[in-house]
Amino acid sequence: MPRSQPDVLTQAQQELYDWLADYIGAHRHSPSIRQMMEAMGLRSPAPIQSRLRHLQQKGWLTWQEGQARTLELLGGGSAGIPVLGAVAAGGLVEPYDDLQERLDLAPVLDTRGLFALTVNGDSMVEAHIADGDVVLLEPVVDPARLRQGTIVSALVNGSGTTLKHFHRQGATVTLEAANPAYEPIVLPADQVTVQGKLVAVWRQV
Repeated sequence: MPRSQPDVLTQAQQELYDWLADYIGAHRHSPSIRQMMEAMGLRSPAPIQSRLRHLQQKGWLTWQEGQARTLELLGGGSAGIPVLGAVAAGGLVEPYDDLQERLDLAPVLDTRGLFALTVNGDSMVEAHIADGDVVLLEPVVDPARLRQGTIVSALVNGSGTTLKHFHRQGATVTLEAANPAYEPIVLPADQVTVQGKLVAVWRQV
């Protein structure tokens, strides 16, 4: 049973929760809203979103509304920070979408909302971030409040994601490597979405 004696569910909520538990147990990642709709025999996402909100309010799961892949059951199945994919530290790679595994740092960190990405490339070596490291990032709500030079995971429209020092001047963003072998990436600010700012680096040795 979920922790802290969560509230009793309605039949519809219990049906969705049980299906989610089976799906996540079999696939090791959360389903999409569309998959939930199909499983529940629904034609609209609204009832699914309503059930998810109630499940969250009752303490059965956590979920960032609008992002199905962030769903996590609180029944003991999945713990830790989600590793959502890879981020380039060289060129650009396709943006992450599905949870791949979980990094359990619960004894060390208790900050909600953190996510993790695996680094591909060597463009941040002088910031002590090497190829194969796992970076822990905190979601950024307001990029305008970032300090110049903050290390971020940035999504470039039509290209992919990259890990770089973030600088903004007016309507221009510069994504700067920590390796002189890489030229800065200079782009219009409206082409760059900051996904998260660096909190910590995890390296297996």
